[in-house]
Amino acid sequence: MSFASLGLNAQLVQAINECGYTEPTPIQTQAIPLVLKGGDLLAGAQTGTGKTAGFGLPMLQRLSETKAQPLANGRAPVRALVLTPTRELAAQVEENLRAYAKHSDLRTLAMFGGVSINPQMKALGRKVDIVVATPGRLLDHVSQRSIDLSRIEMLVLDEADRMLDMGFIRDIRRIIAKMPAKRQNLLFSATFSNEIKQLAEDLLNEPEHIEVATRNATADTIAQRFYGVDKNRKRALLSYLIGHNNWQQVLVFTRTKHGANRLAMQLDKDGLPAMAIHGDKSQGARTRALSQFKEGKLRVLVATDIAARGIDISELPHVVNYELPHVAEDYVHRIGRTGRAGIKGEALSLVCFEEKPLLKAIEKLIKQSAELEILPGYEPLPDSQQPPIEKPGANNRGRGNGGRGNGGGRGQNPRNANNKAPRSNRPNQPQRHGRHDD
Repeated sequence: MSFASLGLNAQLVQAINECGYTEPTPIQTQAIPLVLKGGDLLAGAQTGTGKTAGFGLPMLQRLSETKAQPLANGRAPVRALVLTPTRELAAQVEENLRAYAKHSDLRTLAMFGGVSINPQMKALGRKVDIVVATPGRLLDHVSQRSIDLSRIEMLVLDEADRMLDMGFIRDIRRIIAKMPAKRQNLLFSATFSNEIKQLAEDLLNEPEHIEVATRNATADTIAQRFYGVDKNRKRALLSYLIGHNNWQQVLVFTRTKHGANRLAMQLDKDGLPAMAIHGDKSQGARTRALSQFKEGKLRVLVATDIAARGIDISELPHVVNYELPHVAEDYVHRIGRTGRAGIKGEALSLVCFEEKPLLKAIEKLIKQSAELEILPGYEPLPDSQQPPIEKPGANNRGRGNGGRGNGGGRGQNPRNANNKAPRSNRPNQPQRHGRHDD
């Protein structure tokens, strides 16, 4: 099947060919014709399946087929909005849409925090058809009246489950209230929690429903390996694996910002050029680190889960879980950075004794057994000599540095105020915050 056979026009097909796309992925094959029809869509798709083109290509075609009337002030209206949970994902999606639109007169704009708002306001003074934004920064523009959402024709919630996990539901509802009731809505999510189902029920009007892969399944293109190692030997083992195997591009995940900084410094001292990327880094530092990593100038990028769905690197060969995530679903999103678009990749996890309950949760989620490999010279102590495993959350009060908190929230979600337990029964889940990555 070709992209032209899905009903896309010659301009888009030319742009796709120039991007190096040869044939549509399953999500593109199913989503593009449905979006072209103009109805709402609820789509389940794992990371790395090509969903940006799945909604972006038909969006561009639909917008190009009609002309919008100017606003009362004479400016061209913003006609489509894509909401994403993180800055990196917003930048990535906008970059892709800009490439797809290169042979049209449609203009795109990425809008996120961590950088000056002034260039974004200046850009909005010109013609912008599609805005790709994080919720917090978009609301900043709304409050300053630099953007008008009253003419939005298409709304996309990309990585909707991640946005809800990060506490963006109130911001999303505030944004939706600024838009016209009549519009096309597209919701893409890797998982379908009760919150996602409720949001879909509130937002979508008689939607088509597609799901291209089993939820929480790992891609067949990813070779998964698990190494048993004592906690205090992890860094040495990681350095050995990278150096001995001559890996030149490795994405490493830690649970905390402090841990990411420390590990990057240690690897650098080991002669492995490394940088950390997380929510406390300035946007300039995050952009530089990601750019150097993509260009192959940086050998190791150490990231927290804020980057798990915002990094799209062509043919990334290796992902390492230096620490297993507290939430099993995040394992799927982390390793989904490799093995993308049908290209093979490798995902390694370094598992210490106290992480074995987390490993069991991952095995249950992905419905696969994880056999621990032991590398000579890095053998862990016998279980009988290991210290007892602490109960989840025992020493985690006030840390504010764990997996899902990596965005620099501005205010605590009232749901978790007064030290009440979080809604979820997930182990060790950090409290949610309101506007993490704006």
